[in-house]
Amino acid sequence: MKLKHLALGFGGAVGAVVAAKMLTRAATVDWHDVSEKVIHAENSHFVEIDGATVHFQEFGDRNSPTLLLIHGFTASVYVWKTVAPQLANEGFHVVAVDLIGFGFSDKPSWFDYKITSQARMLARFMDRLGIGRATVVGSSYGGAVALTLALDYTERVEKLVLVDAVINDEVKNQPILKLARIPGVGEVLTPFLLDSKMFMKMRMQGTLAPANHHLITKDRIESIIRPLHAKDGHNAVLQAGRNWDANRIEEDAHLINQPTLIIWGEEDTVIPIHNGETLYNSILNSRFVVLKNCGHVPPEEKPDLFVSLVSGFSHDRKGRIAEPESEEVKLEI
Repeated sequence: MKLKHLALGFGGAVGAVVAAKMLTRAATVDWHDVSEKVIHAENSHFVEIDGATVHFQEFGDRNSPTLLLIHGFTASVYVWKTVAPQLANEGFHVVAVDLIGFGFSDKPSWFDYKITSQARMLARFMDRLGIGRATVVGSSYGGAVALTLALDYTERVEKLVLVDAVINDEVKNQPILKLARIPGVGEVLTPFLLDSKMFMKMRMQGTLAPANHHLITKDRIESIIRPLHAKDGHNAVLQAGRNWDANRIEEDAHLINQPTLIIWGEEDTVIPIHNGETLYNSILNSRFVVLKNCGHVPPEEKPDLFVSLVSGFSHDRKGRIAEPESEEVKLEI
């Protein structure tokens, strides 16, 4: 009887904690409440696309060639904080955008959060900003969006830069994403994980190469959590995980005709390097560069080398890259 009472008491306590968490969440994150803490907030702008407000940051001369930067899953424009202004200094008009459901863009319940839908929204975003063509740079999940943009809106993509890109649904086999797909379980689990600084730190330790763990700072953790720290953010991440639809990328990658630069961290444990090799073997006009002592986030882990590679590739009419002098480049094909 004592065990039964203890179990009932424990269950009741857990239920109370869950109920309190779900009921006390803010509905959304108000930009005006957090903008002072957002890096490069002075470069932030907002536009309306099909009834949703999209946040982006803009750097450089609008008359220069455009680089469109697309972040990864649960990320935001924060991932480009170092390289965006550096790329602008290399002579580019740089636009870093928060995908619908992430960063400080709207997170509407009516959006389906499919990769194809994100690509459609970006094509309309380009229309809204008057960008006819751009070199599109996609990191991780953003790489899948960039590839889809190139497949479905070919005329909008001049060149592609794919950074540790998602190309299939293998990520859905990760234990946390499996749990999140279970009805009810995902709704309860997601808020606790996304708001947990401890979980975020553990996740970063698996995302960055060990040599770059010094980048795991309080500011980085808070900057990643901040835009998702509300009910709509929790729901957006949950729905994006449940509607993950990336297998088409691997199947259709051979249809990509644009000059493509593939950059991969040698120590990426999130999206293994064999995915980069698959892209290289599928895309006829592609270059493949592997970075030493680098994990899943080259723009943060190797920013100077990243800028050198991307700017050289983007400036060259045919998308060629010079032989890198850095010893951090393990392989160039």
